[in-house]
Parts: sequence; C-alpha cells; structure tokens
Amino acid sequence: MMNKVEICGIDTSRLPVLKEREKIALLERMKNGDPTARSQLINGNLRLVLSVVQRFTNRGENLDDLFQVGCIGLMKAIDHFDVSQGVKFSTYAVPMVIGEIRRHLRDFSPVRVSRSLKDTAYKAMQAKEKLTNRLGREPTIMEIAKEVQLPKENVVLALESIVDPVSLYEPVFSDGGDTICVMDQVSDRGGESGWIEELAIKDALAKLSDREKRIIALRFFQGKTQVEVSEEIGISQAQVSRLEKAALLKVKGEI
Repeated sequence: MMNKVEICGIDTSRLPVLKEREKIALLERMKNGDPTARSQLINGNLRLVLSVVQRFTNRGENLDDLFQVGCIGLMKAIDHFDVSQGVKFSTYAVPMVIGEIRRHLRDFSPVRVSRSLKDTAYKAMQAKEKLTNRLGREPTIMEIAKEVQLPKENVVLALESIVDPVSLYEPVFSDGGDTICVMDQVSDRGGESGWIEELAIKDALAKLSDREKRIIALRFFQGKTQVEVSEEIGISQAQVSRLEKAALLKVKGEI
C-alpha cells in the first residue's frame, strides 16, 4: 500500500492537500449553499482517507473497497462537521472514516454474530452517539445501558461482539523508522530470557537422579514439607534435607 500509486483509478501522488484554513473556508461556503465546495472538500481530503486505509492493509481486504468505504465516512464527516466547535477537521474526520471502515469489516466479517446481539449493539451505538451529543463527552457503559433500558452486562457483551479482531501485524506506530506492530507490543511472560531460563532449568533437572527428581517434585511442585516427603519415600527428614540441598546445588551449577 505504501508503494501503491493508484487506488480506485486515482493517482494518489496527484491528490491535493488542503490547509486547515482552506478546509474551514470551504465548509463555510458549503454551509452557505455553494454546490462546488463539497466536491473540493472531498477531493482535498482523499489523502486523509488513504492514510486511514493504510492501517487496515494486513487484513486481506480489497484496498479499493476500503478506500471507497472510507470516502463515505469522509462525506459524512463533511456533512456533519460543525465549524463553531473550534476543532480541526481531521480530528473529527479520522474517527468517522475509521468507524465507517470498521462497520464495513464488521458487517462482512466471517465471524458470525447473532442478529439479536447485533441489534443490541446497534442500539447501544446509537445511544452512545446521542448521549455524546447531549453530554458533550463520551458516556459510560452504565449511562448507555440506562438509555437503552438493558442490563449493563448485555450492553458490554453486545459491543464486544462487534469489535473487529486485530491482526498481530497491524501497525500501531511508525516514526520514520521501522513500523511497530501489535505483535511487538505483546508480552511473552518474561521475554526471551524467561523461556531460555525455563529450558535451562528443565535440562538441569533432567540430569538429577530419580530420587532427587522425586524429592524436588514433591517439595517444590506439590508444596510438601520435608517431613511429608520423608514419610512418602521412606527415608529420614535429615536425608531428605541433605538430598534436597545437593540436588539444588546441582541444578544451580548446571544453570
């Protein structure tokens, strides 16, 4: 996608880029009835759509289709943007474009979600948008649940059911260098050193005698006391203590 020049028959290298003051001027003209201002706004923000589409390049979707869907989100942003709010147009438009693409992916997702769950999710999203406009902030789950008159748990489940699965290779950050993907942010419980140490411990334990292995297993994997171990294997507690210390020293030496 980064090297693709043409999408939907449009040469992306030739797309115009509007400055913020130009966008506001066109929005004002559109509000005052200028029929050409809307087309100029759309053409002047196609690169914004393109930048959003690049976030979805690793999902196996047709990028031309996503670009067209993103343009629908752009047009909705243009039609609903309020210049009096004092925010940048891109700040408002990007979430609208992302939302439109995600709705498209959700509706055509291979993961099947029941119709009743989808209906609940749509009601919750409509209530969320309504409450956001009314409250001037994003509503809580409790407020959404109260608005749609459903239990909080049902609303959470419904909204979670329509969230798109995220590819491990989806880029989350790029600053002129190597792109950081979701996979790079996932912890592996200690990293490389953690599983190397685990392998080393297993290898060291494998070199113990059968009796030493049994004592270590009973003491540290089953949590038994030295007295309990002595009774189970038929030796004195002092012998258990001596064998345990010797085994631990062997393991430590191997690691």
